[in-house]
Amino acid sequence: MSVVSRKEARLAALREALDSGTLRPAQRMVSALHPAEIALLLESVPPRQREAVWSMVDSELEGDVLIELNENVRQELIEEMEAEELVAAAEGLELDDLADLVGDLPETVTRQVLHSMDQRDRERLRTVLSWPEDSAGGLMNTDTVSVRPDVTLEVVLRYLRMRGELPPRTDSLFVVDRDDRYLGTVPLTRIITGDPEDTVGDSLDTEAPRIEPETAAHEVAQLFQDRDLVSAAVVGAEGKLLGRVTVDDVVDVIREEAEHSVLSMAGLQDDEDLFAGIVTSTRRRLLWLGINLITAFMAAAVVKNFEGTIEKVAALAALMPIVASMGGIAGTQTVTLIIRGLALGQVQWSNARWLLFKEVAVGGVNGLLWALVVGAVTVFWFDTWQIAIIIAAAMLINLLAAAAVGVLVPLALRRFDIDPALSAGVILTTFTDCIGFATLLGLGAIFLV
Repeated sequence: MSVVSRKEARLAALREALDSGTLRPAQRMVSALHPAEIALLLESVPPRQREAVWSMVDSELEGDVLIELNENVRQELIEEMEAEELVAAAEGLELDDLADLVGDLPETVTRQVLHSMDQRDRERLRTVLSWPEDSAGGLMNTDTVSVRPDVTLEVVLRYLRMRGELPPRTDSLFVVDRDDRYLGTVPLTRIITGDPEDTVGDSLDTEAPRIEPETAAHEVAQLFQDRDLVSAAVVGAEGKLLGRVTVDDVVDVIREEAEHSVLSMAGLQDDEDLFAGIVTSTRRRLLWLGINLITAFMAAAVVKNFEGTIEKVAALAALMPIVASMGGIAGTQTVTLIIRGLALGQVQWSNARWLLFKEVAVGGVNGLLWALVVGAVTVFWFDTWQIAIIIAAAMLINLLAAAAVGVLVPLALRRFDIDPALSAGVILTTFTDCIGFATLLGLGAIFLV
């Protein structure tokens, strides 16, 4: 059984124990879970069971579990916790995790947390909080190990032994000058295996990537993916080392980006709670449904203009969904590829013309192939070549338009700093429905009426 299967089996057994009311076995199972697994469990059960599970969590793990939860569930639990419990949960967290949690804490609790920290950690936390949450500065941890380039590897080894413990996910040490200006990195493997008499400068990697604190989180994730990084230095405007970003934070960014892409295309929030109340869930979905209703009325208005045509050639009404559906699917394929390309930095205005030509060509070929199929079915169904030719032409035109819209709409939205994943689908559907209906009914009005 794979690791994922074992985890799913444990969580399933725990849910069964909660459903049956056998809390003692459930308590033992919760105690054996990793904080991330506890967070997944909390997000996977209704509110009443959620309270029971939270009461079983060891107080020493509460902070780690809160960090793993989505924002809505975390806020719900924070509202039920006492101030002293929240302070205790926050105290054991790393600074970058604490920075993520502080924004959700009540102001009085935040003051207590800051008061419980020493001056150095307090300043470090303020440094992280001064940057946007979705930037390298907001992701970074200020707990770093730095050395001078003129010391020997033997001295560095003695220093590391004296420290006794390294920050998690430390794969290299940062090299700085006497003014704390970043020079590069030296791998831990080199420190351990190199000649003790060599200096750090002899093993200095000056090509190691440095990240500016204002760099967007998704760009940081792309850099880690391209370079297979475990950690990278965050360097300020004056070249001074501010902190480091580690791969665990980048994995969170990648997961959040993926969730955002999937949920936003359906008009849902990234932190949507699966077990939120009916009123809360209804309120969050109203706006998107309202926007969709407006676009549906736009398509209906197109159809209304051809009422006379539909009355005289009723067969067109039966064929309308086929044209609209094929255009919508073809456009969705294109728009999904373009949004993915934009997210990965592969699609830019410089190559947009080539992509537009290619996608329209693909739409044309598919349009011709499926136009022949639909035309043949229409002849068999309605025993008329005129309607078959009209729906075939409408199919071809709509697939060509869908391909063009699928390329141009995400690019235009990105130009205006609007998330294509959030809006492109609705705009695409509106275009393909309106163009498909107008083409089919318009050609019918010209040649059949």
